[in-house]
Amino acid sequence: MPTHRVENQPPPLENYNLFSSDRGLAEAVAREAPGTPAHELASLGELAGRPDVIALGFDANEHPPELRTHDRFGNRIDEVRFHPAWHALMRYATQAGLAGAPWEDRAPYPHVSRAAKFLVWGQVESGHGCPISMTYAAVPVVEMQTELAAIWRTPLCRSDYDPGLVPVASKSAALCGMGMTEKQGGSDVRSNATRAVPAALPGPGREYLLTGHKWFCSAPMCDAFVALAQVPPRGLSCFLVPRVLADGTRNPFAIVRLKNKLGNRSNASAEVEFDETHGWLIGDEGEGIIRIVEMVNHTRLDCALGSAALMRAALAQAIHHATYRQAFGSALIDHPLMQNVLADLALESEAATALCMRVARAIDESQRNPEAAALKRIGTALAKYYVCKRAPAVVGEALECFGGNGYVEESIMPRLYREAPLNSIWEGSGNINALDVLRIIGKQPESLDAWREQIAPARAEPRIAAQEQRLERELADPEPLRARTIAERMATLWQAALLVQHAPPAVADAFLASRLDGEWGRTLGTLPARSAMPAIVERAAPLRQPVIA
Repeated sequence: MPTHRVENQPPPLENYNLFSSDRGLAEAVAREAPGTPAHELASLGELAGRPDVIALGFDANEHPPELRTHDRFGNRIDEVRFHPAWHALMRYATQAGLAGAPWEDRAPYPHVSRAAKFLVWGQVESGHGCPISMTYAAVPVVEMQTELAAIWRTPLCRSDYDPGLVPVASKSAALCGMGMTEKQGGSDVRSNATRAVPAALPGPGREYLLTGHKWFCSAPMCDAFVALAQVPPRGLSCFLVPRVLADGTRNPFAIVRLKNKLGNRSNASAEVEFDETHGWLIGDEGEGIIRIVEMVNHTRLDCALGSAALMRAALAQAIHHATYRQAFGSALIDHPLMQNVLADLALESEAATALCMRVARAIDESQRNPEAAALKRIGTALAKYYVCKRAPAVVGEALECFGGNGYVEESIMPRLYREAPLNSIWEGSGNINALDVLRIIGKQPESLDAWREQIAPARAEPRIAAQEQRLERELADPEPLRARTIAERMATLWQAALLVQHAPPAVADAFLASRLDGEWGRTLGTLPARSAMPAIVERAAPLRQPVIA
């Protein structure tokens, strides 16, 4: 139409490197994984910024998975069919080593490198990160049982994608999911009703038959699942449940329906039923919680990384929009109040990234360093709680930077907004993780000591010292009612200590003034006027290309 002119609309944010232009992330990798070559991360960052790859994320969510319970002849098949975009995203992720590959990587810091990749790739699309994360986290659990490790470890660690439902011995690579949640219990897995009985002889590594249900079984097309079931009289036990048995027959695994979810639409989350389903015991009977906690710890870190990815993606989109959009005679990014909002979002994003990458380093060092193992335990719970809690507020504020343009699907912002609450729910909601922090402090005091060592290098900063003293008074007699407050303050203090040591003064000073000094409102965009907002925003801009060694 001759009356229709397109003007004052930003170009799409594409053809940029999601790793190289993220200074906070690039510096965190160099700090937490010294000597790690950046070319592999930069290559993935370039891939993630390609228009055709960005389109895969849209397609996978616009064409959600479909359940096929039967074939056309009436045979039960229980299969979920995905759009080709899903398979493309899965192939890129596995080939980049985001699944089980770090467990066989002999580099000094494979988990830091993998965490950075997960943060970069999570900005393309979140849903397919679920089976990737569960496969990564399943490897140390499967390793606990020698008989299962001999069969499953190598396929789970391969950097390949093989979606066919065939015996694992015939596959180039395998994926592993998780089956814990039941309708009557949720996070209270001790109330699980699924039962398991020995198929022959009982004991570790032996075959059992499981009967029951799982209320949330994400990625039901995985090759196997780590599942919990009751073994009377010993109690909750841990099993590896394959989809296809060694002789090629399908393990009884009825998919009742797929969940119609708020977000995470590309990923299939199913209700499933077991009917004398074959599973192999990991560890001894009654050790279900002990065995699966290692898997949960790693998926919880991925929850935090996924939330950090959503924050970074939303921030990058908001800064890009504000750079090109004109309002009231100048670019949005030049308006002081918009600068305040963007700078505040940037602080949250960089602090989340710094915390997650530090915890990832603790994973790398935990096998040879008891202090690192203690730090990993409490750090995972703190990052899972606080970073995941911040994501919805950050993404929502970033969406508002677009005005109405941010409320339409083509902008990607609605998808990010729908995804934002999930990571705080998955693998234990906020209360569960906050209470876990208190349990760790009570049962593993060395974890609290390890956290204190992280704060120590920044105690010369008076605001950090004052807040730590205040927190120590609460830790002297921690109450469950205050669990969220304690977890929030511990996480924020750790973030502040990291930024004071490693971030530019503009970033560290603004974070301290707002998060520790009380000069902050109840909403984002309320930084003190003296904050160096233009410098903070410029550091976070997505199209900058710093030189990376």
